[in-house]
Amino acid sequence: MRNIIVGTAGHIDHGKTSLIKALTGIDADRLEEEKRRGITIDLGFAHLELAKDLRIGFIDVPGHERFVRNMLAGAAGIDAVLFVIASDESIKPQTREHFEICRLLGVKAGVIVLTKADLADPEIVDLVKLEVDDFTAGSFLEGAPKVAVSSTTGAGLEELKRELERVVRGLQEKSAGGTFRLPIDRAFSMKGFGTVVTGTMVSGTLQKEQEVELHPTGKRLRVRGIQVYGAAADRARAGERTALNLAGIEPAEIHRGMVLTGAGLFQAVTKVDCRLDLLGSAKAMRNRTPVHFHAGAAEVEAEVRFLDKRTLLEPGHSAWARIVLREPVLLLPGDRFIIRMFSPVVTIGGGLVVDVSGRRYRAADDAPKRLERLAGGDLKSRMELMVSERADGMTETDLIALTGETRMPASTAIEQAGKWRIARERVTSLRTALAAEVKAFHKTNPLLQGIQKQELKGRLMPDAAAEVFEHVLAGSADLVLDADVVRLKSHKVVLKQDEEQARAAIEKAFGQAGLTAPAVVDVLKASGVEAARARTILQIMLREAKLVRVSEDLVLHAPALAALRASLGARKGERFGIALFKEWTGVSRKYAIPLLEYLDREHVTRREGDERVVV
Repeated sequence: MRNIIVGTAGHIDHGKTSLIKALTGIDADRLEEEKRRGITIDLGFAHLELAKDLRIGFIDVPGHERFVRNMLAGAAGIDAVLFVIASDESIKPQTREHFEICRLLGVKAGVIVLTKADLADPEIVDLVKLEVDDFTAGSFLEGAPKVAVSSTTGAGLEELKRELERVVRGLQEKSAGGTFRLPIDRAFSMKGFGTVVTGTMVSGTLQKEQEVELHPTGKRLRVRGIQVYGAAADRARAGERTALNLAGIEPAEIHRGMVLTGAGLFQAVTKVDCRLDLLGSAKAMRNRTPVHFHAGAAEVEAEVRFLDKRTLLEPGHSAWARIVLREPVLLLPGDRFIIRMFSPVVTIGGGLVVDVSGRRYRAADDAPKRLERLAGGDLKSRMELMVSERADGMTETDLIALTGETRMPASTAIEQAGKWRIARERVTSLRTALAAEVKAFHKTNPLLQGIQKQELKGRLMPDAAAEVFEHVLAGSADLVLDADVVRLKSHKVVLKQDEEQARAAIEKAFGQAGLTAPAVVDVLKASGVEAARARTILQIMLREAKLVRVSEDLVLHAPALAALRASLGARKGERFGIALFKEWTGVSRKYAIPLLEYLDREHVTRREGDERVVV
């Protein structure tokens, strides 16, 4: 079944609630004060199965100027509008304000309903229709059907239903395939159930027992139960009026304007970049003007900062702006919003959220050009731009939070490194830079095999994730990673004549000593070259496995160790102590202890108490 949300709009006492009751049989005024005063104060809800495959969810909004903030909480989720004008009063102040709000929120279709037709002469009704034609010219309601009705007598209701069905059949449903998002408009406690919240699902689907996240607090909650239009259900989908029974939270912790989403996907923000439209009826707006900001069911105080170097926005014009919110709100690109003045509290404009990254612009940056690219591009181009702006890449989670989309299109401009995404152009640049850095290292340190991997990362990619650095390094055509050392593929250590002589002297000293090697410092002193080069030559020999470091202070000639391992191999399974080992090898305790610890590490022997066993 298709689900479409239709909201009412219009001046106070023009018959919005009576119209909904006449259409559905449901009284949308639920508060005692509403019934006593005869006006709608808060949001009301009703529904109607207009056809076997079409269900309309009605959101009835207050018309009084004092309750426009409540009207905004309901209007944000609607797909179409029943634009209500009383036949005996025609267009009034809140008619105009509600009309501008619907236009700014991107409502694309509606039906104009001339209520109280039984209280006006047919000639007056025809005159009101002409006034409405002039009022809606050039807007989303130009050419919309106009139906005169009486909620009291029922006249015109069937025609209204037919016209409403015709209009909403041409609308696209909210996306059930997107990510679950539910702006909360009510929270209360129900006896026997606990905490219940209600709202209109703007995207995605939700299953019973699913984990959700409450924004802006970030609290994770479990959905114990679901109701759709008052009936228990196992799942809810976009476009449905939904009530959720939540576990793990009290109603006092939830207020209107909070948003439920899938867990771990999004983050509430305090800065949004947008295209801001100022109404022609508003006064000119100065930079840093304070406003009331309305998005979804949320209302927060905010400040408008222009991003195109202007200081004043004239009525009826648009500008690229950053809205700085006093409190965090869950917002995503594509969300629409309304701004109202502080005094008098009237609607002055609205717009479309383009970016929620809070990017810090420098003086030389062209913020409007960047935002135009984001606003005009498809998901792929927006994703490529955002990734290219992060020198060290960004995670898929970051992309989801910034785009509101969980399914990312493939792109030849982006490379994947585990959970990270990085621009291919940036990867190419980094590989060139890494090769140049290693080449410079070789020039300065010709006797070293290469630079330590972590040192190289620290020089060029200190803030990058390990996965990103490994990906860049692994794809280099010029570099090789040996253990933890990075070198150019073409690099070979070439010793000078005196270095070759020193190498031979070092190997001879250790070779002649066997298992009772001399102190390393003494061998290096006698090598014939200065200490620094001698240590480098030692490292080369260790890397080539000519020598083996047994302990911090003991280095042995590799053939001597190999002979020891071979002799022990012939004693497999034998149990022995230190004394017997000294007898077998002819070494003192000074050498026996580090040798045995080395053999344990190499799994040649295994210690069992005070003895060992040849493995």
